[in-house]
Amino acid sequence: MQTGRLEAFTDGVMAVIITIMVLEIKVPRGADLESLAPLVSSMLGYALSFVFIGIYWNNHHHLMHAANRVSGGALWANLHLLFWLSLVPVVTTWVGEHPSASLPTILYGVVLLFAGLAYFVLVRVLIAVNGKDSTLARAVGRDRKGAVSTVLYVAAIALAFVRPWLAQIVFVVVALIWLVPDRRIERTLAKQPDTDEEKR
Repeated sequence: MQTGRLEAFTDGVMAVIITIMVLEIKVPRGADLESLAPLVSSMLGYALSFVFIGIYWNNHHHLMHAANRVSGGALWANLHLLFWLSLVPVVTTWVGEHPSASLPTILYGVVLLFAGLAYFVLVRVLIAVNGKDSTLARAVGRDRKGAVSTVLYVAAIALAFVRPWLAQIVFVVVALIWLVPDRRIERTLAKQPDTDEEKR
């Protein structure tokens, strides 16, 4: 199976996730600056989660261009990733409404951690489908950023039990690490014939 349908479905789901998040932000009750104060934490949470969804969309796009085919297992691995990402609006709203509470921040971190692990599983399944000598396998390599992100997520979850604001800073650090699209895949694809042409 080719990757086009999987990528299109994922694009649509991620667009819905972003839409749900912005709809959760309440309209200010007043018309002055003071009425915006209660929305600050919600807006900051939305901005961070928007960046995270954007990172997944960007890297998923690169991933699909490096892969030539998918399998039934890859479709389920992709749905597994989307399951965790679909929970982002819920935990984002909860953290936005209770930014200094431990449990919302802990669950926010748990969702991000499992989304990261789900992405790792998706990559490994795609490598198994496309082969260990495929363009995708060469592009991904050891995935050090993924390993570092996992460690930071676990550390943030632990920090959230005592200092939620420190955990939230760690989440921002992870987002900054991934803000630039995965250059490994870009560099590898630049050395290959046009991937879209290969898929056709």
